[in-house]
Amino acid sequence: MSVVDDALSRLPAPLRELMLRHRELIKFAIVGGTTFLIDSGIFYTLKLTVLSEKPVTAKIIAGVVAVICSYILNREWSFRNRGGRERAHEAFLFFFVSGIGVVLSFIPLWISSYVFNLRVPEVSLAVENIADFVSAYIIGNLLQMFFRFYCFKRFVFPDETVPDVRTVDELDKSDLDRT
Repeated sequence: MSVVDDALSRLPAPLRELMLRHRELIKFAIVGGTTFLIDSGIFYTLKLTVLSEKPVTAKIIAGVVAVICSYILNREWSFRNRGGRERAHEAFLFFFVSGIGVVLSFIPLWISSYVFNLRVPEVSLAVENIADFVSAYIIGNLLQMFFRFYCFKRFVFPDETVPDVRTVDELDKSDLDRT
């Protein structure tokens, strides 16, 4: 039994059924959290050092690195039971959709920085960093997350190649087999 199955077997049946029904979304969110940490780390490292005057450039670089990690994790884990395309075509679509996602994620940052001018010296460094975080990481990432999940399921990984259907009853039965 895998670690995931073990964790799921400990949940109450209604919650377990909900988790099983939305397993791809949950895995996608976990991958998103991981790439969020990668993206944030690179963005703030660049923004607070060599690209302090160019926050949008720092965000683009961070986003591209995070997207590469995202492809590997989503292909091999979140959507491993999906496919329907040749790998080169799938990878192209993934990076194309993700490129649009990167643009969606930095549009709120661009608006915050250059339309509302929330940059030092007009505002304090603390206000600038809070505005950058809210615009890039909350608003921008939510925009790209919804867009990417829809497009990945619809266009990039359209066909379920191996059904990953585990029901509450199957998990309960595997619990009994363990004892």
